[in-house]
Amino acid sequence: MRLMIPHPGHFDALKEILRVVENENLKDVHEVFMSGPPEIMGSGRAALHAALISEIKEQTAFAHQYDIRMNIIVNPSCLGGYHLTYAGYNMLRWYFNELNRAEVDAVTVAEPYLVEMLREYPMEIVVSCVSHVDSPQKAVFYEMLGADAITVDTNINRDFDVLRAIKRVSHCRIRVIVNEGCIYKCPFRYAHFNLFSHVTASRSPLAEGRPDIFSDYYFDRCISLRVRDPSQIIKSPWIRPEDLNHYEEIGIEDFKIAGRANTVAWILNAVRAYASREYDGNLIEILDCPAELKYIFYVDNNALEGCMEKWKKCNKMCNECGYCADITKKVLKLIEK
Repeated sequence: MRLMIPHPGHFDALKEILRVVENENLKDVHEVFMSGPPEIMGSGRAALHAALISEIKEQTAFAHQYDIRMNIIVNPSCLGGYHLTYAGYNMLRWYFNELNRAEVDAVTVAEPYLVEMLREYPMEIVVSCVSHVDSPQKAVFYEMLGADAITVDTNINRDFDVLRAIKRVSHCRIRVIVNEGCIYKCPFRYAHFNLFSHVTASRSPLAEGRPDIFSDYYFDRCISLRVRDPSQIIKSPWIRPEDLNHYEEIGIEDFKIAGRANTVAWILNAVRAYASREYDGNLIEILDCPAELKYIFYVDNNALEGCMEKWKKCNKMCNECGYCADITKKVLKLIEK
């Protein structure tokens, strides 16, 4: 097992995270990942702190002292076409040169053009979940472009037929995100990634025309849908710490813990759970997005034991099944204030 763990971006956070990793002998931690400078471009998710190039170099060197790799996330779903201009190309070349000089180990991207650009560098090219790789055909496509590793679309996390098929045809390392709490087949997913791509950019050419939004419509609707229908929480494609072995059995060994916009305490709680392969408590407390639900609902993680066997065989026709709705009644409770 190899764990890829989130890092909020500021140096003090990295020091605290790696101190705990070493002191508690969390030997499966393989890599930390963080956002790059918003002055260059945004990313697919929010971040607490986006490191400058000088900080990236310093933090990468520090991570290497612990034999931990550094992965910089460069995964906006929308670049507004700027990457296909001469100015955009030159900016990206400069950026990737700087990351390479900082001895960064890997770069995660969502745009196919950036996959090809990175081929001339020694850094590992990781395809983001924002690329929505959900089939063997798409995995082969990204491998052809030059990808070394692929983070699959979370919507196929429990579709073992598709996961097996991807493993059969691709030579890339396959990564799954274990603790994303997004709605299964979310109708807002593409639009929400596009919004983040723009609002997380600052003072870069990509930030021109950056919208001054009055609210995050997609997030608000995401919360309200689950408050009205809590079974959507159970249907979300998260993976319990106790169920990682099901993925190892089909050859998947790389597990990514999402949550770079969370606090160090939250990150360490999630890392401990997945490193130990067990969690006794409210599952929502280790799920990334939306954390606010943990104040409304309690999902008994231990009571979910055995559900994976059903989900592995599920045909995903929720209107014909009802299994998750029944499980919700057994494992989910409303938190009374």
